[in-house]
Amino acid sequence: MFSIREAFPSDLDELAEVAVYLDTVNLPNDRAILERIIDVSRRSFDGQLPPFEREYLFVLVDHDARRLVGTCMIQAQHGTRRSPHVFYEVLEDERYSDTLDLHFVHRCLRIGWSYAGPTEIGGLILLPEYRGRPQGLGKLLSYVRFLYIGLHRERFRDEVLSELLPPLEPDGTSLLWESLGRKFTGLSYQEADRLSKDNKEFIRALFPQDMLYTTLLPQPVQGIIGQVGPNTRGVEKMLRAIGFTHAGRIDPFDGGPHFTARTGDVTLVRDARRARVAAEGGEGTQPGIVAVERAGVPHFVATGARFRLLPDGEIALPEAVRRLLDVAPGEEVGCVPV
Repeated sequence: MFSIREAFPSDLDELAEVAVYLDTVNLPNDRAILERIIDVSRRSFDGQLPPFEREYLFVLVDHDARRLVGTCMIQAQHGTRRSPHVFYEVLEDERYSDTLDLHFVHRCLRIGWSYAGPTEIGGLILLPEYRGRPQGLGKLLSYVRFLYIGLHRERFRDEVLSELLPPLEPDGTSLLWESLGRKFTGLSYQEADRLSKDNKEFIRALFPQDMLYTTLLPQPVQGIIGQVGPNTRGVEKMLRAIGFTHAGRIDPFDGGPHFTARTGDVTLVRDARRARVAAEGGEGTQPGIVAVERAGVPHFVATGARFRLLPDGEIALPEAVRRLLDVAPGEEVGCVPV
């Protein structure tokens, strides 16, 4: 059996093992930073932080193996006055010469900022040996965030953002960064990525503010701008299936595409609901995600299940799911079909 819950401080060692496979600004391979991320998440679930300052870290647990095998995150607002959301707009500039009868369409990049940015989903990682299993664990990890948003819509912004990783070099290097960002900052991709988590002043101070013509970049670099990396194509497919589209923006460091959706238009947010557990049980035909929330720790626990939504608004759950979530008839759960 598998469940998803909030991260605990005691998860640090196992979380560090999972972070090795991602090592991005959201989930870096750095124990000290991971410890801070867990603490912010704990205070977010506990309601100790203002709603739009909250960052929620979820972990996937294999109960049979008694180990943590994946993570995902929600940042209630990505972009504040202190730390704005930064991106490149991808634009086109058309040029025509009547004298030469030549027409060109140049792809251009222009830096953009948002000080009251969207809700961001990120930090999605599943250990390699758990990928491709019949339980659809990657989908469960990705989609559980939208159930949480749907159950607490008022805590999140009206736009949801997902920044997908582009093709990177085997050593994790970004070709775009090496051709552009490094030349203006003198920093490595990893150094700039880490620094930008809490301090984006260097981007405004050092990055060119004028429109950049990608024609001037090497052809291999032009080819990866806005492209989804091979390890992220499954995530792109899942996002498109629930209403996300390419936003015409990219990450200014690695060129990875931004996918966005209106929060209320995301099918999983729209379809999320609360229901009382019915006295009758049994496995239903509808696959989905079921979650229970409580005042104490853990505040949130979810799992994948086949359930039945009954005409009276109740939900019939398999006995194994009831035991896993520790719910009895009459208790309220959140659920969403997938």
